[in-house]
Amino acid sequence: MKVSYYCQHVLGIGHFHRSVAICRAIARCHPTTLILGGPPVELAGPDIEVLRLPGLQMDSEFNNMVPCRPGVSLAEVKTARQKQLFAHFHANRPDVFITELYPFGRKAFRFELDPLLEAIDDGSLAPCACYCSVRDILVEKKTGREKFEQRVVQTINTSFDGILVHADPEIITLETTFSRLGDIRVPLHYTGFVTVEKSKAAKDDAGIRGIREQLGLAPADKLIVGSIGGGSVGSELLTAAIGAFTILQDAIPAHLQLFCGPYCDEAAYTTLQNRMRDHMTIARFTDRFPAWLEAADLSISMAGYNTCMNLLQAGIPALVYPFKQNSEQRLRAERLGRKAPMTIIDETDLTPHLFAKKIAQQLDRPRMTAEIKLNGATETVKQLERWQSGQLHHD
Repeated sequence: MKVSYYCQHVLGIGHFHRSVAICRAIARCHPTTLILGGPPVELAGPDIEVLRLPGLQMDSEFNNMVPCRPGVSLAEVKTARQKQLFAHFHANRPDVFITELYPFGRKAFRFELDPLLEAIDDGSLAPCACYCSVRDILVEKKTGREKFEQRVVQTINTSFDGILVHADPEIITLETTFSRLGDIRVPLHYTGFVTVEKSKAAKDDAGIRGIREQLGLAPADKLIVGSIGGGSVGSELLTAAIGAFTILQDAIPAHLQLFCGPYCDEAAYTTLQNRMRDHMTIARFTDRFPAWLEAADLSISMAGYNTCMNLLQAGIPALVYPFKQNSEQRLRAERLGRKAPMTIIDETDLTPHLFAKKIAQQLDRPRMTAEIKLNGATETVKQLERWQSGQLHHD
């Protein structure tokens, strides 16, 4: 089974990391190509082939797509992407094509995906089963919801063979944010949530001790990790964490480690660096984030899908700050917080003394393992194999 997996990360890196976790699981048994086309990201390891399309990203207002490379037009990038994508399918002839989110999202990429799906349908390209890989919660549509859902239903029923929903249905179902699920005629399977596989350091007590020792922490000292995912938004959370931590330092022996994300604005990063004091450190990124959570006593973070899964995997008490432009992150945190030591904070909680109080309260909570399905990547592979062995094809 040869698999091509299409993922376009245009704002943050959560979609990218979830897609990589799924592709790595597939690649253990089947040749896998990950098709990317957003801002540059590093992908270590030889297990996955990568096809990089000319990059597109959201503009600074989060309204329109623009080329990642200066000096080229949007039309030129779109044409080049279409040609490269079709060339890949002619040369590679995948048995399985997986679209991350589309058609439940990524409408801006219809220009290249719809012609590709039509070519698979009409036989212009080699036969290929098409599946949609979608997270637990869709971003709500403030206008045009009926038109959007009709287009999704039509596209799925015409061009797809199945839907993989990366959620635990005991926590949330896709129907929560998509009302016409009953009109979809292809199989749908809940895989459980997708977590990035723990590194050896995250599993190993020696690795955890190494993180604490490099910070000079005594066994009783507290380690607080603050993070904002990719860093495109949320720097105010890290600023507030610094202010609150300054108040707490006299009462609680602790260290504050901040990760601001690879896309954090340079000016914001410099401002945060300049506010570092004793027992505070900052970095843009770590490829050992799960290990840091295993070593820490509290996480302060945004509430994106991947971050929440990391928190569940570590069982760490957490304060989460949902992205306020839509309800996706808040809804997820509310549902997960019923089973995990996860507490939502908002802008009104970010004043120094109130935030310090929230941090102190959360530090008193114990770690716990929530009964939530987190084997989404492995289950995705099993379900693809089940579907493929059944020779399913769309009408």
